[in-house]
Amino acid sequence: MGNSWLRRLSPSPRDGSHKLVCFPHAGGSAMSFGRLAECVGSEYEVLAVQYPGRQDRRREPLVGNISDLVDGLLPELMEAVGGAQDFSLFGHSMGSVVAFEAGRRLEHELGSSARVLFASGRRAPSAALPELRVHLLNDRELAEQLVRFGGTPSALLEDPEFRELILSIVRNDYRAIETYECSTDAMVSSPIVAIVGDRDSDASFAQIEAWGSHTSGGFFAKSFPGGHFFIDSNCRAVGQLIRDHCARALSS
Repeated sequence: MGNSWLRRLSPSPRDGSHKLVCFPHAGGSAMSFGRLAECVGSEYEVLAVQYPGRQDRRREPLVGNISDLVDGLLPELMEAVGGAQDFSLFGHSMGSVVAFEAGRRLEHELGSSARVLFASGRRAPSAALPELRVHLLNDRELAEQLVRFGGTPSALLEDPEFRELILSIVRNDYRAIETYECSTDAMVSSPIVAIVGDRDSDASFAQIEAWGSHTSGGFFAKSFPGGHFFIDSNCRAVGQLIRDHCARALSS
């Protein structure tokens, strides 16, 4: 794959299938969307972004800010969706912001808008950050934060080699998202669907509702049972939500 940014998670696409491009959370990889790809269904071509510095791109340097991430992935993303009749973007946590900025760039560069932009588990781009800056925590505090959030097996953090690797990636990604700045009038023309876990300590329902001010299209917000990684326990319901909103957008 070399420096490729996109991984196909679904079987060989059918002609005219709807492309769904997924953007991972801080510390996450393309494969974190493997189960969601199954739940969305075979009629969708699911692609996921692989950020540098992890898994098969582990020898590449990490990218420490959102703008540079989007600059890096944009050429391949444009090639992937430029000829597509229909595509949507789905981001989880930090990935919601990367998807939002990528969507803005696609509108500017290609004149093409995602049918739907799904923002999962992340407060709106212009919302104030919490006082805690995760990327400034020491290693012990950062590891404890990851365990509280879920999504990272505690056994991996007990292995010194894996612990060092995981913490360096997570710290880098949190630095990127916690130094990201967005104006209140930044928006996309795509309708936005914002979702969150009802026990997510990092994003409340009120904070995801503010995504509505970042679109000139329609807006919908919904909560699911669970914490920050609520998608794992609500995969089928989230897959159905994606299908429903994509179908609605295609018929409008």
